[in-house]
Amino acid sequence: MEKLYLAKGQFPPNFFDGTAARILSLQRPDGAIPWFDGGVVDPWNHVEAAMGLSILGHWDAAIKSYDWLIDNQLADGSWWGELGASVPVDLEKGTFKADAEHGETPVRDSNFCAYIAVGVWHHYLVTGDRSFLVRMWPAVSAAMGFVLSLQSEHGEIRWAAWDSRDADDALLTGCSSIYKSLECAIHIARELNEPHVEWARARVRLGEALRHKPHRFDRTWESKERFSMDWYYPVLSGALRGEAAYSRIAAKWNVFIEKDHGCRCVSDEPWITVAETCELVLALLTNGQPVRAMELFSWVHKYRHVSGAYWMGYQIVDNIPWPEEMPAWTAGAVLLAADALCGVTAASRLFIDVLDEDASQQSKRFYHR
Repeated sequence: MEKLYLAKGQFPPNFFDGTAARILSLQRPDGAIPWFDGGVVDPWNHVEAAMGLSILGHWDAAIKSYDWLIDNQLADGSWWGELGASVPVDLEKGTFKADAEHGETPVRDSNFCAYIAVGVWHHYLVTGDRSFLVRMWPAVSAAMGFVLSLQSEHGEIRWAAWDSRDADDALLTGCSSIYKSLECAIHIARELNEPHVEWARARVRLGEALRHKPHRFDRTWESKERFSMDWYYPVLSGALRGEAAYSRIAAKWNVFIEKDHGCRCVSDEPWITVAETCELVLALLTNGQPVRAMELFSWVHKYRHVSGAYWMGYQIVDNIPWPEEMPAWTAGAVLLAADALCGVTAASRLFIDVLDEDASQQSKRFYHR
């Protein structure tokens, strides 16, 4: 299939069933959703896949994935970064643990840990299940406490909790994602009448850093600007809006976009990635460019497997899928973009509507549209 254009209010009948089936086939009995067969699990990509399940009505499986987050959360509110890779598996107990004897250095990534708020708020919007929100609140609150413990006086949030000089730096993409996570955490707190003013203030400081303090990112390592996510994530998150967002997207459109294919993962390789393309669709919708978003999304279906799953990416010079993996999080990104374009679920505008920083510090009655 070369192109697919979606209609408002509905998905093409059964078209995305195989996409969700890919996520379900990867989900383990304990609820964990690894990247792909034999792959690792990390909290961010796990949540991205779970949101795809919620969209297509696989609510029990989605809840099981959030239960896994509760069961594996550490005492300080964090999770290990890549469970099963950087943290070895304890085969006897079926759990993950740090292994200093084998030289492993477990990482607790701030962005990965914050993303639970996006998934939990998304599932609540889809289902209206307030009991789910109540049950997840302690995990969300603890996660945000961990994340904000890593915020500097300049507003940016260090990328990880790790006894290393490198961990004292910040990632533009990661902090942009945290900016959206904080917004969702504030929504959850308001819905449950829980305190959230400190989160709102932290989000304001983070937004200021993202907009006006580029020197606070990539201080100790090579710039990540060759990655497309560094380009569009400040727009996707809502940290940049209006003319600033439009100008940012326009500035590197011809650098990252390969017409009729999609968005490159990095500027210097002919490698289109489906997840990045779908995230850019969301960024365009957030920035008020629905026609361009629909056209971009229409290109990715040539990378759809006959099963309904999507390849991670495509090497456009060699004309081959690369790598030959169909990740759960890629499927999740496709479903999030499709829902945002079609407006099928009550969560379809999650990434389109952005809570103003000033409004985030006001009472709940000012939140509902």
